[in-house]
Amino acid sequence: MPRIGEVRRTTNETELYVRVDLDGRGEASVRTGIGFFDHMLEALARHALLDLTITAQGDLHVDGHHTVEDTGIALGTAIGRALGDRAGIRRYADATVPLDESAVRAVVDVSGRPFIFYDIEIPKWQMLGDYDVFLTPEFFRALALNAGLTVHLDLVRGDNPHHIVEAAFKAFARALDAATALDPRVVGVPSTKGTL
Repeated sequence: MPRIGEVRRTTNETELYVRVDLDGRGEASVRTGIGFFDHMLEALARHALLDLTITAQGDLHVDGHHTVEDTGIALGTAIGRALGDRAGIRRYADATVPLDESAVRAVVDVSGRPFIFYDIEIPKWQMLGDYDVFLTPEFFRALALNAGLTVHLDLVRGDNPHHIVEAAFKAFARALDAATALDPRVVGVPSTKGTL
């Protein structure tokens, strides 16, 4: 069975289409209107080895908040749909990714119980193109809550905002790929409860 999730989301602030194939090759077609954010979503797809299509139209004349957060909501929902009953997956994974002086650690549990612990303090505020670095936790919170993931993201070290944010996306991607991977030794759902 293909593990594909598709979502259309329309509000007064944004209109989104997201399609994700968890068993892809890392190919992405992303257009949110926020250049650096597109770059991060493309990196997420590449390093999670999932195929990703995102088109978003948001109220960017206000700022990027609604577009970034709603993209997280829609992507998380699509991932949750692609996972289905979560049978046969590894469930847990972690990854630490460096980018020059920065390193970020991500831990993922495909638990069905949404929770995020986000301990990445950006040492200085900075716009990266038209992307506000402080929207990063909003994106990951929305994704984790809507995908039913437990996610821990920790800054190991770093001082360049671009490097920190990029390392966070890549670390999350690597952990997500490993946690959602199918393991032929896993029979059913990887939980003593029998459900996730």
